Amino acid sequence: MEFTANPRKNVEIEANGKIYERHAIHTHFVEIGEDYIQLVERYVKPLYEPGWVLSISEKIIALCQERVVYRKDMKISWLAKLLSRFATQHTSAGIGVGEVCKMQFAIDICGPWRVLWAAICAGVGKLFGKKGIFYQMVGMEVTGLDGFYPDVFPIYGEYGIRIPEDPAGVCDEIYEKTGVLSMIVDANDITRDILGKAAALPYTDEELLAMIRDNPAGQSDQLTPFILIREKQ
Repeated sequence: MEFTANPRKNVEIEANGKIYERHAIHTHFVEIGEDYIQLVERYVKPLYEPGWVLSISEKIIALCQERVVYRKDMKISWLAKLLSRFATQHTSAGIGVGEVCKMQFAIDICGPWRVLWAAICAGVGKLFGKKGIFYQMVGMEVTGLDGFYPDVFPIYGEYGIRIPEDPAGVCDEIYEKTGVLSMIVDANDITRDILGKAAALPYTDEELLAMIRDNPAGQSDQLTPFILIREKQ
């Protein structure tokens, strides 16, 4: 089969001393509570061949697991309102804690004192040109929260999407039930993280990250949460 890429993305990438090809699989708009095994069976299994790797957007797995936080259910504190005023609301990486709901989520997860201290340290860091301190201190649960941003898909303005639960276990389940070797990634145009991978996948995290370092899935309205990766022959 011929591999195709998203607009402004490349099919081929050089990584780990080899050339890999990436194929962006277009899906329907996946909603809360769908079955990720059925999605893999429907969209990936007909194309997949042994030795290939499937990269899965963490957002799709989290939606299937119903890992969402609704805006309507959040009680916004005065601290969230205050701190969000001094934070960046949106960058090319996605929604930030300048969105008051995401700041409140950070407070709910980490506690007010930890978030306040992280905000103070981040403010001092900016004076010395250091960025990202706040997110390093509050951790992946906060950093990985998506949603609360309606510009691409209006419904995403109504809720935040948390990182998946047990992503490595999800990948092992996908392999057991479908035979597809996969990894779950949290990727944007600035950072890429491997949240989990199948135990049978014969690559290190660093090798896998090199294959997707240009974020071939995109982060707008591409609807390509599945990226097939194969070594070019």
